[in-house]
Order: sequence, then C-alpha cells, then structure tokens
Amino acid sequence: MQIIAITTNMIMETANSKTKLDERCKKCFKKSYQRLSDKFQLDENQRMIFNAFFKEAMIRMHSHSSPEIQRDLNQRFCEITGIEDPFESEKRLFNDLAMKLTEEWKPKVLVSKNSFDMALRLAIAGNIIDYGANHEFDVHQTIEKVMSKSFTINHSQQLKEAILKAENVLYLGDNAGEIAFDKLFIEVMQAKNVTFAVKSGPILNDVLMKDAEEVKMNEVARVISNGYDAPSTVLSKSSKEFNKVFENADLIISKGQGNLEGLLILNDPRIYFLLMVKCDMIAELIHVEKGDFVVVNRTINT
Repeated sequence: MQIIAITTNMIMETANSKTKLDERCKKCFKKSYQRLSDKFQLDENQRMIFNAFFKEAMIRMHSHSSPEIQRDLNQRFCEITGIEDPFESEKRLFNDLAMKLTEEWKPKVLVSKNSFDMALRLAIAGNIIDYGANHEFDVHQTIEKVMSKSFTINHSQQLKEAILKAENVLYLGDNAGEIAFDKLFIEVMQAKNVTFAVKSGPILNDVLMKDAEEVKMNEVARVISNGYDAPSTVLSKSSKEFNKVFENADLIISKGQGNLEGLLILNDPRIYFLLMVKCDMIAELIHVEKGDFVVVNRTINT
C-alpha cells in the first residue's frame, strides 16, 4: 500500500480549517460543566470564576474547533477545583464493566461465522461511553442495537480488505471503557503491526496510558501517546513521534466523534472512522442521523 505523506501544509490546513462555533456546542459545553460543578459541589465563588472564564472563552475561541475549546475549559476547571481528572471514577467504572462484557462476548465472537463483523460492532457499541456527548448511557442496550441494526454508512468490507494489505496500522483510541472493545477488535482483525494511540493527559473520559495498561492493550498493540490532551487528534499540536507514526501508517482506524472532528478534513484515503453518531452537529457533518452507527472512509463513493 502506498504511504501518504502528511505534509506541513496538510497539518496547517487542519489547524486553519476552523469555522465559527455552533451555538449547540456552546449549550453542550455549558450543560457538561454545570453537571461537573454539581458533581464536585463547587462553591459560589468557584462557579463564578469558572462561568466568567466560560463566557470569555466562548468569545475568544469562537473560531477554534470544539475539541480545542473543550481542552481549555477542562484545564481551567481543573485549576479552579484542584481536581486532576474529573472523570477518574467513571473511567475505572467503565473499564471494569467493559472488560467483563468483553470476557462475556469474546467466546461468541470467536465462534461467529463473521468474527470480524461482530467484533467491529462491539467496538462501535463501546463508543457510546462518551461523557463529552452524554452523561447517561446504557452499554448493554447499545450492544443490542448495534448487533441488529444496519450501519448507515458501511465501508467495513473495504476496511477489512485494507487491514489485510496494511503493514502498519494506527488505531486512534477514544474513550475509557470503549478501549476494552477496541482491544477485542484488534485481536480479531489480525493486522500485522498495530499501534494504539492514547491522549497525553486527562480530558473528559478519553483514554490515557493508564487505561491502556488497565485493559492490557499492550498484548495486542504497541501503545503510544499522541502528545496532546484535547479530546481529538490535532496533528498540528501532537508530538513529533506521533506525527511520524501517523505519516508512516498504511491504515488509520479513528474511533469516535472527537477524532473525526480533527481529521475528517484531510480526506485521507487511509482513514476509516468508526463511531456512533451522538450529536446533531456530527450527524450533519457526515449526512446521517443522530443515533446512527457508521464505518466511513470519506474517499469512498458508495
């Protein structure tokens, strides 16, 4: 497979392709931090300081991407509260739940007539575990749905063929809990060399090195940090090591809405986006409905 070089111009195109922040994103941010403020019982002064920063950030960063704004809001919230990782307990809870679920599902996957499809569906079902988009979700119910529902955009056969050809696969992780399903999918897809990327620091419930260690991701892939702590893959802000891996990958599997926001504009034929669509903004971006499951490569016309 031909390697597509990621040039400086492509990275800058991603960084400079920002549009005005949608009002729906602002409302989503506001609700998320109201819930966090209530969860940690912030006092009146702390709430006042954060709300002032929030209003200022919405004006100052109106042309920035949603993940970049989320990063700034998270950092300020942590500074005000002294809390290093606001979703630490949720990550532990859902890593534990997902590991138990994968133990339950793995025997079914391995004896399935189409193990690849079943493992892929479980990996996409795991994408429901997203505190950036929701604060309540039912993993069991989502698994039932994804097992019986057709993908609205389904490039899974092309993905399977690309995996067989690829010498180096880069898998972009999204959320804790979800990572356990990713591990099962990586095991089943049997790619030659897989590198799994995590975020460099706490942001929402996105995967960190700690989560990868907890689910023993190193058993099926090499694990690296992308060098940045936004809930996305932002090439212009990521580490040189990560950018080199990105450039040299024959195939890139991108999980979740955040990574899609950061990479969709590249129109890179190597990238397959796997996700459950959880907000109207993303639904409009890829022309599907909220709640749909998709496996999409933007360069495939089907």
